[in-house]
Amino acid sequence: MADAALSIARGLPLAEEPGQGAQTIGGYLREVAARYGPSEAVVMHEGGARICWSYDDLLARSLEVARALIGCGAGKDARIGILMTNRPEFLAALFGISLAGGVPVALSTFSTPPELDYMLKASQISVLLFESQVLKTDFHAMLLALDPRAANGAHGSHISHPYPYLQHMVALGEGAVGGTIERWDSFLARGAAITEAQALARADAVHPADTGGIFFSSGTTSQPKGIVHSQRAFAIQWWRWPQTFCMRQPVRSWTGNGFFWSGNVSMVVGAALSTGGAVVLQRFFEAEEALELMQRERLAFINGRPHQWARFQAAPNWGSVDLSSLKYIPRGEMIWQHPTVDTDWDVPMAFGTTETMTVCTGYAADTPSELYQGSMGPPLPGNVIKMVDQDSGEAVPLGMIGEFCIKGPTLMSGYLGKAPEECFDAQGFYHTGDGGYIDEAGRFFWSGRLTDMIKTGGANVAPLEVDEVIVKIPGVKRTQTVGVPDELLGEMVVSCIVPVDGAVLDEDEIKAFVKQEVASFKVPRRVLFFTDEDFALTGNEKIKTSDLRALAVGRLGAA
Repeated sequence: MADAALSIARGLPLAEEPGQGAQTIGGYLREVAARYGPSEAVVMHEGGARICWSYDDLLARSLEVARALIGCGAGKDARIGILMTNRPEFLAALFGISLAGGVPVALSTFSTPPELDYMLKASQISVLLFESQVLKTDFHAMLLALDPRAANGAHGSHISHPYPYLQHMVALGEGAVGGTIERWDSFLARGAAITEAQALARADAVHPADTGGIFFSSGTTSQPKGIVHSQRAFAIQWWRWPQTFCMRQPVRSWTGNGFFWSGNVSMVVGAALSTGGAVVLQRFFEAEEALELMQRERLAFINGRPHQWARFQAAPNWGSVDLSSLKYIPRGEMIWQHPTVDTDWDVPMAFGTTETMTVCTGYAADTPSELYQGSMGPPLPGNVIKMVDQDSGEAVPLGMIGEFCIKGPTLMSGYLGKAPEECFDAQGFYHTGDGGYIDEAGRFFWSGRLTDMIKTGGANVAPLEVDEVIVKIPGVKRTQTVGVPDELLGEMVVSCIVPVDGAVLDEDEIKAFVKQEVASFKVPRRVLFFTDEDFALTGNEKIKTSDLRALAVGRLGAA
């Protein structure tokens, strides 16, 4: 509910939230394993074989990793890097590190050498578990180039000059391994002398407030931020997502994006394991194979992005695949167009950030639409939100647009290398940079990123609102709307689109389509078409707004 006069709203106490269980990462795994033991938990198809782990298997494999880490000498809060695609070993590593009392550090497999170098230094990891080869990227060779000393010496004797905390590097998969880098099986053997009871004793000593993991933002800043989350932030969201999505039965889930992003590991793992379902893995996104997985594994929940859905529609098996098992598809308008998809599920409106480990406001999916009123819902249990004036930092009156600020049980503990006062205000709130307002019912209405808002003819336009309309158009692979300087309007709304290969799109038809769904001042004055090569993408599949604005200005100037 909202405070009487100011834009401050509080959720219910966390203790009153239904469906919550153990509040540590290891405790969560042990609880779901006790519930669903022999049922399928993890599935992956590779090399013509179907790899399947039960809940009992996942716990056992995770304990193997925990014992190996203890055997390596990893102590309490030791930071352990995971540089892998979505595969069973990623989940065993995530849970195993936590069972051993360590801190998993998720590293993107899209990392370039400079990016990986920066993250290794910033995270100060002591053990790196990495996949040798991911598509054309040879991480074994990359790491040897970054740390040449790793090519010499025996296993376990690694002494790194650029990464002073790094003691062990473990390679998973095929490829040459030598020097101080050891193979996965050799690493697991380090735990032979460590009993399961010793590992579980460590897990019992982990507290919900302890550090649970570190993610790196892959946004549009010059260097990614290391975002530190507590144990309970993971567990709360894993229990919460099935409640938010109104999942009433075991859910088989999939994502086209890496678990090194908090949204994917939070939603997909929670939807599957909290319901007794299964996580169906794909090491890297390939549209035709993903469609086959959806049919073969009878998936119910898929989590991806509109540009991936566009690639589905362009895949050769789009017209023949059976997708009738699909039910839960966030932002899935393109998937709903498939003739075999028939679901009455409504996407729950919610708001969240990586810093809040996904959602912090929202309603459940079965909430009547009249309660939404176009909002992102009220604060979820345990959370307090406020809207403030960016200049003064003071809460604004109800109904007035301000900056969205949040504190609560899934809010990050802070950024790596930053003091608390650099992350939070004096009251402990994190300032998100997002704009909007709170109404008298305590609902949050989002108006867009304050830094990205387009001021055109005196009115504010949220780029995402325009882009969410454009992605519904068949043939649109990617879209990003920006404001371009204009003498008359101040800024002109310009949408920049990458079409699906072979698709023919028309500027006037796109404008007409958008005009049917948004106010006229939000309709792009110009629509520009680009190729994938034009877009210098970040890990979030977005080009920096400033770079894209300059690209659009150049295109319009040339025209």
